Order: sequence, then structure tokens, then C-alpha cells
Amino acid sequence: MPQRDSAPIGAPCWVDLYTSDPDRAIAFYGDLFGWTAERAGEEYGGYINFSKDGQLVGGGMKNDGVSGAPDAWSVYLATDDAAATTELAAANGGQVLLPAMDVMELGSMAIVSDVGGATIGMWQPGTHKGFGVLGEHGTANWFELHTRDFKAAVQFYEDVFKWDTHVASDTPEFRYATLGEGESQLAGIMDASGFMPDGAPGVWSIYFGAEDADATLAKVVELGGTVIIPAEDTPYGRLAQAADPTGATFKIVAGD
Repeated sequence: MPQRDSAPIGAPCWVDLYTSDPDRAIAFYGDLFGWTAERAGEEYGGYINFSKDGQLVGGGMKNDGVSGAPDAWSVYLATDDAAATTELAAANGGQVLLPAMDVMELGSMAIVSDVGGATIGMWQPGTHKGFGVLGEHGTANWFELHTRDFKAAVQFYEDVFKWDTHVASDTPEFRYATLGEGESQLAGIMDASGFMPDGAPGVWSIYFGAEDADATLAKVVELGGTVIIPAEDTPYGRLAQAADPTGATFKIVAGD
């Protein structure tokens, strides 16, 4: 996928890591994906920007334990008005977790939970446009929501983030919708009611690209992480799930 200057409205435009050990995270992802890290000044709370081959691929921040939230990766969707989108989220069954706030000249952010309880961030770009590259080895390749309330979730992202959704499959065994279609697909929503426990909130996942999923998992273990789901062949590539040394989970996809 070519480099891009900005993300379409509603599309995933950024990911960041909430981590209790930023130094270890920098070393882990640097060795695993070839990322370099640059720490912003104290005025930005020590935020970390990760790059690959000089292009931004994600961020990171310190989890000081005060909130009680576990270490985790988060997805942000692009918006042209964070305050208005936050209001839309609340009006359509979501909850506002972090109201829209300016991050100096970089842009504006907010965090909400959707109608199924999944946490999702939003980013209104200023000088920081989000990803410089994605869809390559060592960068984010796909973004996917697992939810027990598929129909309501699809409606939420259409109404709040202006998604143009397309149903890829609509059977009890596999119900799936995408943002965009064909080569223009940018994210997906899966009906996970068949395997998520009753009452479990929805959850967003990030798939990072790899040349070899099995070799990447071996490297994860070597670097102190864990394998959650071993690599398996699917129609969408060879997929796996892992966790970094402090427990933040992510997925791996290898294929053409």
C-alpha cells in the first residue's frame, strides 16, 4: 500500500500502545518489527512516536496504573470534527470516555465506547496526520471489531463515523461487514456472539503484517512475549495472536 498523507474520514488513522513499561515496549517492537522510537517532550506527556523506515506507524504512552486499565493497543478513527463526533457517539448509544481535547497543534482527540461497549478513539488531524504508511510488513494491516451486537454496531459506525459499510458475509456461522469494499476495504466488523461470553464488551483488534507468521511468533517468544493463538491458514492469510511482554495483545497477518 502506498504512503498516504491523511486518512479518509471514518477510517483507522492511528494506533497507540498503553504500556506499563515504555522502555521494554520500545525494545520489543523495535526488535520485532524494526521500529524506531522518538519520545515527545514533557509537554506531550512523554508520548512515544514509533516509525518504520522513517514513516510513522503508531504511538505509545505510559500506563501509570492509576486508571486500573490493562496494557493494550487502541485504534483511532479519523474525523474532521472530534467534538461533533463525540456528541454523535453519545446520541447513538455510545459513552464518552474522554471528551474532545486539543493536543496543541498536532490535532484533537477523543475516546468513546460504541453501542456494544468497545473502546474506540478518534483523531482530528492538525499537523499530525496519523499513519505515514500501513499495509506493509511491520505496520498495521487490518483493523477489526468483534462485537456481540453486530447489527447495532454496524449502524453505530455508519451514523457516528460515516462508514460506507458492505456486508461481506451474512450467515449465522460468519457475519461480517467492512468499511469500503474490494481493494478499498479499510476495516471490518465481525459478529462475535457465537464465541464471546454473554455481557462481554466489544473489542477492537489490530493486525500487524509479517513476512512469516510462524517466524514472527518465535521472535515474540524470544523477546519475552507470548503466543495466544498459534498461526493458522485462513482465506485471508496466515493469522495469529500474540501479546507483548506486559500483556498488550495484537494480531499477526502474513500473506500476499
